[in-house]
Amino acid sequence: MSAQRVLLLIPPLTQLNTPYPSTAYLTGFLRSRAIAAEQADLGIEMVRKLFSRAGLTRVFAEVRREYDMLPPEAVAMLSMEQSYLDQIDTVVSFLQGKNPSAADTLLQRGALPRGPRFRGKTRFARSVPVQDRAKQWATLYLEDLADLVQATVSPYFSLSRYAEHIARSASSFDGIMAALEEAPTLTDEFMLDSLQTHLDRVNPTLVGLSVPFPGNLYGAFRIAQAIKRQRPALPIALGGGYVNTELRRVTDPRVFDHVDFITLDDGERPLLSLIEHLSGSRPRTTLCRTFYRENGRVRFADDPSAHDFSMSDVGCPTYQGLALDRYVTILDSTNPMHRLWSERHWNKLTVAHGCYWKQCTFCDVGLNYIQRYEMTPTDRLVRQIEQLIAETGRREFHFVDEAAPPAALKSLALALLERGIDISWWGNIRFEEAFSPDLCRLLAASGCIAVTAGLEAASDRLLDKMKKGITVDHTALVAAAFRDAGILVHAYLMYGFPSETIQETMDALERVRQLMAADLIQSAFWHRFTTTAHSPIGLNPAAHGVRIIGPEFKGFAENDLVHKDRIGDTPGWLGEGLRRSMLNFLEGRGLDMDVRLWFDHPTPKPKVASSWIRRLLKDRTVVDDITAVRRFVWLGDTPASTTSGHTISLMLPGRKSSYAVTLDHQEATWLEELIAQSTPRNRPSRAYPLLRSATADFPGGIRQFEQFIDTPSWKTIRCAGLLLV
Repeated sequence: MSAQRVLLLIPPLTQLNTPYPSTAYLTGFLRSRAIAAEQADLGIEMVRKLFSRAGLTRVFAEVRREYDMLPPEAVAMLSMEQSYLDQIDTVVSFLQGKNPSAADTLLQRGALPRGPRFRGKTRFARSVPVQDRAKQWATLYLEDLADLVQATVSPYFSLSRYAEHIARSASSFDGIMAALEEAPTLTDEFMLDSLQTHLDRVNPTLVGLSVPFPGNLYGAFRIAQAIKRQRPALPIALGGGYVNTELRRVTDPRVFDHVDFITLDDGERPLLSLIEHLSGSRPRTTLCRTFYRENGRVRFADDPSAHDFSMSDVGCPTYQGLALDRYVTILDSTNPMHRLWSERHWNKLTVAHGCYWKQCTFCDVGLNYIQRYEMTPTDRLVRQIEQLIAETGRREFHFVDEAAPPAALKSLALALLERGIDISWWGNIRFEEAFSPDLCRLLAASGCIAVTAGLEAASDRLLDKMKKGITVDHTALVAAAFRDAGILVHAYLMYGFPSETIQETMDALERVRQLMAADLIQSAFWHRFTTTAHSPIGLNPAAHGVRIIGPEFKGFAENDLVHKDRIGDTPGWLGEGLRRSMLNFLEGRGLDMDVRLWFDHPTPKPKVASSWIRRLLKDRTVVDDITAVRRFVWLGDTPASTTSGHTISLMLPGRKSSYAVTLDHQEATWLEELIAQSTPRNRPSRAYPLLRSATADFPGGIRQFEQFIDTPSWKTIRCAGLLLV
């Protein structure tokens, strides 16, 4: 296998600020197996070729050839061609973080040509920093250019996807074939120029194309087409998130005119089996979760003895070859949570494979990559963090779990504090009660800055039908715990779930309004419910009150299904009102408005009390249950003590401020010993003190401690940083 050379490619287009992690994971795995592997992100390379002086010169030259057919907006931009050419390199270097001093220049009147995206955007709130103002101006400038490119020379192009419409509900391969029969567009040519560079550099024996989203599919097949024309014998494998959900039943042999293999679910084992096959040590019939064509028919091989690798055996992701300094920030919102998706590079890791809950009726919980749950050993995860810091020089991490389990996050947080590893991190969770205020404080102390989670319908009835295992009230309290710890929260929301009424949607929007007005969640996004083929609803629609009416499967993709709800269809205008409300909520606007005003059609008044969230937060109490199985963790520094007669005054240095408490000698001694035993950096091997054991050691025993926890002194100690987790 040492003779194999693998080239892993990310086709256009995902994010502009950071590479999608699929090839980083697989490259790290293959190199851990002593297999030569290289990777490239053709999406960012295509964008960089486009957004350069040379690239825009070609764009404007092509646009001029169609002058008589141009829309008025394009004609106006064409008249400002020289200004666009003069500023493009400055704008890109600024958005790459290489030229921060350009901010003042970009904000000067007349510095940037202003196309349609600038309409109505002439001033900023005083609170918006100069750097953010310039980033937004520069983003509008690029969005104008992207619109021009899409309207004239490359209809497939946008800043975050590529020909996505071709891949959506592509039950037949005909649409892809028709697109590939057209002449390559200008952006296609930029993409294929980069492809050629990497083929010449690596001279691979296998090319892997990662397709995480519909917006990567066309690019992948255009790349495959180009490779087959030039190197017809070079094997090409297709995999990734889109493939895992959409292509599980592929039967159209024409697909294999372009790619030789399609692999499903986690790529490590299928890719290794494929390399073994190409090396002559594994028959094609014993590949792992792999489609191929034989005698004009599509075959599927899945060797039951080829088990997936554990989280201890997959190696560490690597970004070598992805040139992180080429990525670009796009700032379309100053919302602090929303901008995490579009700003700066994030090293990607996984706390736990799959989903530990795997019950939600709308999710593909039965598929391998979700159903197979396994936590990454904490020590290994910490070593991966240290390795990526050393490789990239970046200390920002995004954990890309389906839902990171609370126990694993607690273990990770303690390990980071014990080793003194300073990082910033965020990831996806479930809104469950295990995220107590103390656990949230611990996560924040370890570097957690944000979490994302599914609130979905914001209705207890619908959450129960979804089998989410949460309630709206509990979600609000969990969000409050994160908020109080200084951690941002983003909520995923859906509307149109089977049997959902417009009244319930309006109630959900009112709850979301109150959550955002109370600053319990800082960001959210509504999407319309879609029945998917591999979810419990898709597999048994009648049991969930829906009837599947299409699309007819024609040999290629199958995932999003068209359904009829027993109670009636969800009107399209409902989604527009939800979208409109959220765009304003993200910027802090309209949070005191009647939610009905966001809609163009009459809607029922919400039945949710306007005081719902206020009363819920007012009534919440945190009581230390001394029978609970919890351990003490101290977040502050070593206390300083001053003796005065029969008492000792302790200065408790917390993470943000210091607190003072006065205790008698025995109580102070007990507390100092407890803090010493509970401080993370003091714990090379011993377990953190159990609540039950520590209370038994309290002067006077458990009964005396029960009285002590009701005193202001205990509340001060807990506030200072003594956690129970």
